[in-house]
Formats: sequence, structure tokens, C-alpha cells
Amino acid sequence: MTATKKRIGILTGGGDCPGLNAVIRAVGKTVMHEYGATLIGIEDGFEGLVEGRMRELGNRDVSGILNLGGTILGTSNKGDPWHYPVEVASGKVEIQDTSYKALRNFKQAGLDTLVAVGGDGTMHIADKLGDLGLQVVGVPKTIDNDLAATDLTFGFDTAVSVVCEALDRLHTTACSHHRVIVVEVMGRYAGWIALHGGVAGGADVLLIPEIPFTWDSICRKVNERATHGKRFSLVCVAEGAKLPDGQEVLRGLDNKRTDAKQLGGIGAAVAREIEDRTGLETRVTVLGHLQRGGSPTAFDRVLATRLGVHAAHCACRGPYGVMAALQNNEIVSVQIKDAIAKLRTVPADHQLVRAARSLGTGFGDEA
Repeated sequence: MTATKKRIGILTGGGDCPGLNAVIRAVGKTVMHEYGATLIGIEDGFEGLVEGRMRELGNRDVSGILNLGGTILGTSNKGDPWHYPVEVASGKVEIQDTSYKALRNFKQAGLDTLVAVGGDGTMHIADKLGDLGLQVVGVPKTIDNDLAATDLTFGFDTAVSVVCEALDRLHTTACSHHRVIVVEVMGRYAGWIALHGGVAGGADVLLIPEIPFTWDSICRKVNERATHGKRFSLVCVAEGAKLPDGQEVLRGLDNKRTDAKQLGGIGAAVAREIEDRTGLETRVTVLGHLQRGGSPTAFDRVLATRLGVHAAHCACRGPYGVMAALQNNEIVSVQIKDAIAKLRTVPADHQLVRAARSLGTGFGDEA
């Protein structure tokens, strides 16, 4: 089959984030304009591939969406074909292997290549589909910035900007009321959002999964500030940060997802402990899905566009089994297997960590 007749499928998997539509636009315009190919949008991530929900996207569908948050295709973090929730006759939900349906629908739709836009979970599924013979190309999307083999993922810059603005706003109310305010941010098992957002927003204490903290250290920092006339403090804590005893704080479990853990609640736990130990009035703000919503920043629009164009070229002419990645400010192809080999977490001696310490920012591990 010639390149001009190719049918390229595209889906957005996992949690939504700003910049997804910019990728869809870049892939669509490139495959149509440069290759004369047809773009097939798969709805709601891998759910649409398993259930056969797809539609052809024309030029008008991918125009005017660069600035839109979310995804015009819909997404899901519960659509792993090998871990698929199916309602059985008894009314109960049973987890089944439905990968054969995904393969069948891919072939019946006459698709040549699948462009999978997503984070760690999406790339793992794309890699497994590649092992079964499908031509797949990945695009790294996650506000968590935790994918290896790429310097940055789109969506991260927008999320950091939201955290920064929130800290700016909370700074004024914390100062006015002489309070400690704890801000819980996303990131899963990586502390990139808390680190970058916390530094940008001037947080006084940063708690991330990669650096264990103690209650004494946090409270000492807060009390020292109060002693020196700074009668307020901002504490930015990543949702995946562990308590001093090593436990994660969960708000629940969702067995429909491959990773059932639903992180959340560490902010409230930290706030309670600070208030109990210091006597200082403490409040907590959970930013939650605010970090995922809204229009992408200019940086994320440009990065998403560059990644999408590169992925489109790969989808139409190869190589396959690769993910578009940013390395040294260049867009390159990396093996998907290299991108999912390990999570990209914050090194304890990262340059930005050292810079924050030089400014007097605490990480809860100071003696």
C-alpha cells in the first residue's frame, strides 16, 4: 500500500491534559497535507479500539483546536485491552483480556499505523500492541513529566503554570491571615510538578516522593520562619509523597484501572500534623484536576505541535515501535521500550533541588 493511501489511527489515552488537541491537529494536518493519508480518530482511548468506536477526521475537524484544552476524541484511563472491565450477566464487573478485539477492530478499520498519545500506561499498551505486529508510534503526554527517554512531556508546563498561579494567590491570603497553607499537587510517583511549580511559586517547603521527610524537619522550618517575623508559610506537597513511616496516602482503589491506586489526601495529613505540632493555624488546598484543564501554554502548544508532526512522519513512512521525544531541544525517535523502561523521577541531587536549597527552601529532610 502506498503512503498516499494509508489510513492512520490516532487515540488519546490516560488522563487528559492541555496540548492533546494540538497533537491531533499536527498529526492530522501533516498526514493529510504531506501524504494524502486518511486520519481515523479512535474515541475514548483504547476503549474505542476495543469497542470499535472510530470516525474519520477531516481537515475541518482538526482546524481551530490548537488552543483547546482536553481532547476532541475523548480519553480514558480504564481501557487497557489486557485489563478491560466487562459487565457480566450477574451485573458484576469482571476484568478480562480483550486484546483480540483491539486487534480485530484495527484490521477491520483498515488501519496501517496507530498513533498513541499518552503517558506511561498508554506507552506500555502501545508497546504490547507493537509486539503483536501492529505498527505503532507514540507521543509522550503527561503532566507528571515521568516518561523516560524524553526531556519533557507536553502538558507539564501548563500544569506547572497552574501551580505557580495558585501559590501566588495563596501567598497573599496566607500572609494576610498569618497561616500555614499546604498545597497538594499532582504528579503520581514523580515530584516534577511540585518541584518546578513550588520553586516558581516561592513555596517555603517542598515535599516530593523522591526525598523522604520528617515531621520535625517540616515543623522546625515553619517555626523558624515565624520566629524571624515571617508569620506564614507555603508548603507544596506532591500527591505521591510518602508519610515518614513510608506509607502512601490513598483516597481509594479503582480496580478497573491497571494501576488501581488513587493517590490523594497527603495534603490534609500534612496540614493536620503541622497544626497539631506547632499550634499554627493551617489550611489545605488540593488543586486536583485544575492542573489538567484549560488552554495549553504557548510552550506546550509548540512542543505538542513538534511532537505531533514528527509522529505523523513516522506513522506514514516509519520507523515504527518508536515514540517522538524531546532531547537536547531536538525532536527525535526513541524506542517505546526505552521510554517505559523506568519512571523518570527527580534525582535527589537535581540541580533545581540544589538551587531551591540554596534559597532556603526546605524539603523536610534537613537535620
